[in-house]
Order: sequence, then structure tokens, then C-alpha cells
Amino acid sequence: MIDTQISIHEKYGGVVPEIASRNHIEAISRVTKKALEEAKVKMKEIDVITPTYGPGLVGALLVGVSYAKALAFANKIPLVGVNHIQGHIAANYITYPELEPPFLCIMMSGGNTQIIYVKKYTEFEVLGKTRDDAIGEAFDKVARVVGLGYPGGPKVDKLAKEGEANIELPKTHFEEDTLDFSFSGIKTAVINLHHKNPNINHADLCASFQKTVTETLMENVKKAIQKTNIRTIALAGGVSANSYMRKEFLELEKEGIKVYMPDLKLCTDNAAMIASAGYYNYIAGNRDDLSLNAVPNLKL
Repeated sequence: MIDTQISIHEKYGGVVPEIASRNHIEAISRVTKKALEEAKVKMKEIDVITPTYGPGLVGALLVGVSYAKALAFANKIPLVGVNHIQGHIAANYITYPELEPPFLCIMMSGGNTQIIYVKKYTEFEVLGKTRDDAIGEAFDKVARVVGLGYPGGPKVDKLAKEGEANIELPKTHFEEDTLDFSFSGIKTAVINLHHKNPNINHADLCASFQKTVTETLMENVKKAIQKTNIRTIALAGGVSANSYMRKEFLELEKEGIKVYMPDLKLCTDNAAMIASAGYYNYIAGNRDDLSLNAVPNLKL
């Protein structure tokens, strides 16, 4: 059962928080009933209810958390809140049931870019993170500049296949020993190039942007592998659906590094990944009560 708001937000060039919240309200009960029907499961057969409670847009989070608390209370079912980022990591367990911690996860989405040391199913350490724009945000802004619209990631990926990565773009390097990222510089460079030359080849620009940000990710991932001596990595988040990035990360297997990446349908936000993360939290003994609330800036 899939319910998406992409067509709604396309006309606005991005997600409008209030509209997203209102559409969540309209869809959540209908989607829940349909999911139970398709699974041929009754509510009383559900073992645990696992809503996302952060990070994210507070209005949309509140809809899910409130609905989940009501279901849990009315049906006397345990409640376990799930961190959205943990959900993206757990999407890999659906595609690869054999995958077990420890491993490194490269989290790439519209709101986050992180290198995460997954120590256990419910224990994590953030080794590096973006200091400004998330990589998905940079993709969306580049798409907007060249007139592709929303959602930017898949549209940049598609157009880049028609171009050549022949435009030099900057990479941000920090002097200190860090695995952090910065994508505001390359985003600004693309914007400035386009403003100076509106007739610049958009396919080449997208291909060059995509190649440069991938190289930036790869450089820090290799540093993380050297630092931790962990040679198993997993991709996660909406940007992990990017075809060029998937191809480049798979090249690491030639160096003896095992690479996992979720099915394309599990890369972007979905309920299955939250259920997967909820399962591991549940068997670890984690429980929440009706005081559970939305935390828009929740950390992993």
C-alpha cells in the first residue's frame, strides 16, 4: 500500500509543511485500513505500533504520533517510537535479512547527510555530518536552478545521464581531522555558473554536480573505513536511489568492501522501514507511553 503526496507538492516546487500535515490527516486512517486489508491482518493481531516521532516536519509528525497513540491505547498494543533516521538504516534489513551490525551507514536524504557507525541494531555513533546543506537539499536546489522542478533528486539523476561531467566544481575540505561534509559551496557554485551563463549545458552541469558530490562522499567514507577498520557499508535515505552514486559505491567491492543498498522503493520515506526499525527497538525492550511527542530536531 503506497500513498504519496509528490504530485501535490510538485506544483509548489517543494514540500509545504501545512499542506503535508493536512494531507497526512486525510490519508492516515484510510491507508491504515487498506494496509490491514492487503496484509489480511486484523488490528488485534498487531504486536506493536511504531510511529516516527522525529526528526521531520512537526505537523506531519504530530499526525502520525497522535494516531499511533490512539490506536495503541484503544487496542491495548505496545507503543514504540522510532527515529526517522534509524528507519532509513533499517530499510537495509528488509532487502538484506542477512545484514548484521557492526557496519558503516552513509545516510543521504533531504534533511541529513551523515556517516553513521551502526554498532548494534539500536546503538549508533555519528562519525561525520553535514555542517550546512544536506545532500538532498543541494540536489533540490540545483534542480530548481536549472528548471527541473520538484522532486529534484531523480530529475537531476535522469538529466545527468544525457551529459558529461566536464565542468569543474569546488569541494569543501576542512583542515581539522573530521569526517564532516559541506555542500553549500558546490550548490552556490552551480547557481553562480547558471546566473553568469543561463545557456550553459544543463545536462553537463547536472552530471558534474552529481560526480563532484559523489566524490566528496566517497572521500570521507574511505576515511571512515580506515578509521574504524569496518569494511561493510550500507547506503540509506532518498539520495541512495541515485543511479550514479549506487554504481560508484559498488566499485568499492573491488577493494574488498562489502556494499549494501536498499531496494529503490525502500530508499525514500516509507512505512516498511519504520516498522523494521520498530521491530528491533521492540525486541530490545524499548517501550513508550502516551507521553510520546513529536521531536522535529531529534538526534540519532
